[in-house]
Amino acid sequence: MILEQLFHLRENRTSVRRELIGGLTTFLAMSYILAVNPELLGGTGMSKTAVFTATILAAIVGCLLMGLVANFPVALAPGMGLNAFFTYTVVQEWHIPWQTALAGVFVAGILFILLTLSKLRDKLINLIPSALKYAVSAGIGLFIAFSGLQTSGIIVANKSNAVALGNLHSPTVLLAIFGIIVGIMLVTANVTGGIFWGMFITAAVGMIFGIIPLPAGIISGVPSVQPIFGQAVTHLGNINSFQMIIVILTFFIIGLFDTSGTLVGVATEAGMVDKESGEVKGVGKALFSGALATTLGAVFGTSPTTAYVESTSGVAVGARTGLSSVFVALLFAIAAFFSPILTVITSAVTASALIIVGILMLSNVQYIDWTKFEIAVPAFFTMIMMLLTYSISEGLAVGFIFYPITMTVKGRWREVNALMWTMMVVFILYFAFVA
Repeated sequence: MILEQLFHLRENRTSVRRELIGGLTTFLAMSYILAVNPELLGGTGMSKTAVFTATILAAIVGCLLMGLVANFPVALAPGMGLNAFFTYTVVQEWHIPWQTALAGVFVAGILFILLTLSKLRDKLINLIPSALKYAVSAGIGLFIAFSGLQTSGIIVANKSNAVALGNLHSPTVLLAIFGIIVGIMLVTANVTGGIFWGMFITAAVGMIFGIIPLPAGIISGVPSVQPIFGQAVTHLGNINSFQMIIVILTFFIIGLFDTSGTLVGVATEAGMVDKESGEVKGVGKALFSGALATTLGAVFGTSPTTAYVESTSGVAVGARTGLSSVFVALLFAIAAFFSPILTVITSAVTASALIIVGILMLSNVQYIDWTKFEIAVPAFFTMIMMLLTYSISEGLAVGFIFYPITMTVKGRWREVNALMWTMMVVFILYFAFVA
């Protein structure tokens, strides 16, 4: 049997049926990205329908690589947080054209590929302090939750207080609040695909009350990706500034430990960690798959592709091999024919997804040792500065600057490796000459 030879189903004590159910569960849990990614990247001036197709292509390629090459029950798609950084910081705040930003994603992907092919991979991951990894993840959670509150109009700019509550009598704001409540209730009740169904219900209610216009149709041909395809390659020559180096470093660093952290988490849940050595079986191929997916995703026209922690939902119902990832790829391919529905996915509808994902990412603060002030300070500044500067990279930069300082003052300077000292200098130069 071909499937048995490819995925070793018996060895992993699973079946085609269990892998199908696992793949379907994972797809439902992460399918919100089909609506959220075009909405976010559309804020850069990119065609939303083209981004929709690019998102699907990146997910298909990523899932197929993860399934066929690594035989890992992990699904990939353009990552939350990284798409927000792409839009709000790189393009909107720093005024870098989206074409150049895609070129930055492409280069970060190439660096990721080279790293996974070398023996430096595990060392580099371990050189970044765990506390800062968790702080970056939690900070991104705060960032995307705030962007959800802001784009939906629940939080607005205020001259005296910087921010304040929006107009709670506005139909769109009320719809967003309704969506947040429904989404949180569904996820709290452990409903499979709760985020997706929350958005579905919100969009339906919005159309019933005339807040959202009805779509022109439901099924159509696959939208062309031509307006954004290949722009990453043709604009490589525009990577000629220190600011773009910071962009590439941010994509690279966050993508590296986001993917590796998710892979380890899902592998642990699936029982794929060797009890004696503690190593994850096939992690090298899995990381390579993620790196190649990011690079190809940039060519298609989307922000970095990463492993989705929602894959644990598929593992929880029985997925143990890459066959589940292949099924996820097939489901994304089917979804490509439902692009007209994008017109009803407004910021009021996506707000719940951004906020719920933000809450889930914020849970990483539990792994930070807040009792040690030298650790708490860089972790705190990483998170708070991401939120208050509205910039993921600047929050990361502040945290990386404070870490060597507080560790040295505490007498723990020997624990600060060369990479952290180098990053400190790089980010100080960034604030001195670029920011």
